[in-house]
Parts: sequence; structure tokens; C-alpha cells
Amino acid sequence: MELRNKYYYFTSALSKKFCNHVINFALQKKHQKAVVGNKKLENYSKKELKEVKKNTRDSNVNWLQEPWMYREIRPYLYEANRLANWNFDFDWIESLQFTKYAKNQFYNWHTDAFADTYKSSSPTHNNKIRKLSFTCQLSDPNDYKGGELEFVIPQTFKHELKFSAYRLKEIIPQGSLVVFPSFLLHRVKPVTKGVRYSLVSWALGFPFK
Repeated sequence: MELRNKYYYFTSALSKKFCNHVINFALQKKHQKAVVGNKKLENYSKKELKEVKKNTRDSNVNWLQEPWMYREIRPYLYEANRLANWNFDFDWIESLQFTKYAKNQFYNWHTDAFADTYKSSSPTHNNKIRKLSFTCQLSDPNDYKGGELEFVIPQTFKHELKFSAYRLKEIIPQGSLVVFPSFLLHRVKPVTKGVRYSLVSWALGFPFK
């Protein structure tokens, strides 16, 4: 699927007060090691967890479903969908994933979309796919170094299709958000100093037709 707008961002959209409230609230809850895909943490072997941490993803997460967080974030998701001219149909936003990237932690190249639809007893998820992803920058950029969010952006050069990594500097300020199709390839580079906090989630809908 070729899109004119690969992503849509809002710089410094969320207040510093909101960001710090989310961080303080989430840090009081139990964290777990982040894994990949639909497979639950308890179903990973020690060897598999070691491989994930080394090659794919190293961070700590917990899951939030606070209405006051959704109220702040939801309007930007709908606005980005409209302004970017995606106009994707979706009807549910998954649990919010609070992510902590400490020194040397990262998330290598990946997409948020799965190969198959969700199979669930819940009508909010069953037979649906991830259509839009969003990332909220909770941290003050002075509190860490590294941890940059990058996208793979295809470009045509002399009739050849080339792919380059684009660093999204527009969402470095605290309270910034970016919304993008869940099939877009992206990564979080290693944090080299301090800690970076983010809040991410995904909008679900029935498969594209």
C-alpha cells in the first residue's frame, strides 16, 4: 500500500504536567521484560528471551487502561487519520503500553502489524488487525540521550527504489506524538544515557478491503 503521508506528528501537543503524571503513575506499577508478537512472556523459554533481548528488543513495559490517558490521546489519533488522508476504519484502541528504555536498551527494526488477525473471545479484538500505531514522547529530552525513533522511508533515485532510515526529530520535545500505519517499518535506537519513557498503542479495525 503506497501512502502519500507515511506518518503524522504533533510537536509538544501534550502538557508537561500530563507527561509527568503518566510517568509517575506508571512507575508505581510492576514492570515486565518486553517481548515481541502475540506470544505472552510466560510462554518464552530462557533461551528465547535471551535471543529477543540481544537481537530484537530490550526494554521494560507495563500496561495501562486509564480513561484519563485515553481522553488526552484519542483526539490526536483521529485527527492524524483525517489530516494524513488515510481515513482508515478502526473502532478500538488497545491497552496503552508504557515503555522504559534505560541505558543500552533498544527496539530493532520491526512493524507493529501481525501476519494474521486477532483470534479472541473479545469482540473488541476478534478478527481485527492493527491499522494505526502511535507513540507519545513522555520524557524531557534533557533527561536522556539516544533512543531516537526512526522509520524506513522508500525513495526512488535514478529509477531505483532505495530505502533509508529517517530520524523523527519532530517528536523529540516532551509531549509530542506521532501516528503512523502499523505496517510501517521502524525502530528505537539504543539509549546511551539516562532513561527514555514513552506511551504507545494501536488502533484496531477489520482487515483492509
